[in-house]
Amino acid sequence: MALFFISLLAGLLTVLAPCILPLLPVVVGSSAAGRSRSTPFVVVGSLAVSIILFTYVLKVSTAFITIPPYVWTLFSGSILVLFGLSLVFPAVWEHIPGLNRLSAGSNKLIGKGYQRKSLLGDVLIGAALGPVFSSCSPTYFVILASVLPASFALGTLYLFAYVVGLSVSLLAIALLGQRFADRLSGIADPKSVAKRLIGVLFIVLGILIVTGTEKKLEAGLLAGGFFDVTRIEQALLAHDESMPPVNGVNAGSLTSEEKALRYKKAPELARADAYLNTNGQSLSLADYRGKKVVLIDFWTYSCINCQRTLPYLKTWYDKYEDQGLVIIGIHTPEFAFEHERKNVEAALKNFGITYPVLLDNEYQTWNAFSNQFWPRKYLIDIDGYIVYDHAGEGEYDSTEKAIQAALTERARRLGNIATDIATSTVSFADPHLRDVASPEVYFGSLRNEYFGNGLPGFSGQSSYTFPESLTPNKYYLSGTWNIGREYATAKSEGAIRFIYTAHDVYIVASASSPTEVTVLRDGVPVGLHAGTDVNATTSTVTIQANRLYHLVHDVDAETHTLELKMPVPGLEAYTFTFG
Repeated sequence: MALFFISLLAGLLTVLAPCILPLLPVVVGSSAAGRSRSTPFVVVGSLAVSIILFTYVLKVSTAFITIPPYVWTLFSGSILVLFGLSLVFPAVWEHIPGLNRLSAGSNKLIGKGYQRKSLLGDVLIGAALGPVFSSCSPTYFVILASVLPASFALGTLYLFAYVVGLSVSLLAIALLGQRFADRLSGIADPKSVAKRLIGVLFIVLGILIVTGTEKKLEAGLLAGGFFDVTRIEQALLAHDESMPPVNGVNAGSLTSEEKALRYKKAPELARADAYLNTNGQSLSLADYRGKKVVLIDFWTYSCINCQRTLPYLKTWYDKYEDQGLVIIGIHTPEFAFEHERKNVEAALKNFGITYPVLLDNEYQTWNAFSNQFWPRKYLIDIDGYIVYDHAGEGEYDSTEKAIQAALTERARRLGNIATDIATSTVSFADPHLRDVASPEVYFGSLRNEYFGNGLPGFSGQSSYTFPESLTPNKYYLSGTWNIGREYATAKSEGAIRFIYTAHDVYIVASASSPTEVTVLRDGVPVGLHAGTDVNATTSTVTIQANRLYHLVHDVDAETHTLELKMPVPGLEAYTFTFG
């Protein structure tokens, strides 16, 4: 329920932000010009209901998807202009033919309804801004893009909390405006200068809304960092573990102004060390803006987590390339051998990757995106905004749904048939990573905190012997080893032992010449439990190329003791990973 209270606070704070500018003159002006003490409550209440209603109708549902956004801005702006004219020229309204017949009931919708401040007139004024309301609150967008699509009830609760907070702030301002108006002599007179000035304010505001100038003003203030109260919300959301992810599949339903407030523009790709699968041509995100949807994938070829995402990436590329999807792999190396172009090219051929891959050896694009994870995917829409972001494995269904939504928006914007976009999602065997209880462990001194019988962080050559008992999830060495920054090198006949809990065991390793390693599981040859790189008959794996080797495979995640025996020196061990 933490998001409930954050939503309430967000509503209270939003009144200080530039995006609330069009609401303040409506609330203050109508309250000051009103003759009824209930006007502030009616205006704010109808405004709140209008915001909720149009959040559902325009931003969540597709009920009015065929109605262009400018229709709603024209509607809202016109209402405000009409109201302003009724204050500036009160006598004119009474002489317009047929105006009094617009509503023969107790209230008048226009004209006398405005001038006399009837209940319906106050409601109409308050409701006028609902269709064009766009909050710059990150909490509002979390509710809109993530909570409502996942849970209508919970999203509605949070939306109400946000609107209540906003209404309380607006009501306080309205009441202050009304008290100030009470002190001005003659304001109750329909022909007073003060009332006409309020009318001019409404006319100007209505024109700004109709022309789109008001949105440009908001964006300029936000870009300049003025009234940036969203930092408070962002800090609270960052510490709320129950907060749903900010990604959504409805970015295409947002206006360009809402996108600018909700999403970040993707940074440009830095110049790569090499461009693979591009016929040597360099790539730029600017070339795709307005034309394509781009999926950026940060990866490195020896990473098992990255490798497990490749079947999805390759399938998505085949499935959606003709619909406008471009996939660009950003290969940012973890180890020194992954800097070498020939190694990456061999990996692309081995994995069957045909989409473009950039070698980011100097981490320039990695840093431009402020990335910290392998793998990580950024989905960039036709306008160049990052509309989806996912680190690590999993969430494939959500990722593909986001791709489909971005492609649907692209098709609509370019005048294509959006129904051509597939709605089904692909699925591959679940690796059941939740059952894995062993962490990734490194042999190099930079990150070898799981070194069981050695000194973590020490670089240099030493001799090691196995202790009588082993601690699970720590590795132990036997023989003479030289511990380098990234890897450990066997300098004599040696062995490695490790108690793990997982389905699969992998090692990133290499050797200057083919080195045969025997794989034991619980003290006996691995045999039928051999991984894909191990000869099940001899229980040996030949290591030479710098890459990931699959050592053990079990149907269930079980606890076993792994032992690798090396009869000759030369093995370079980088890391154990598990699946």
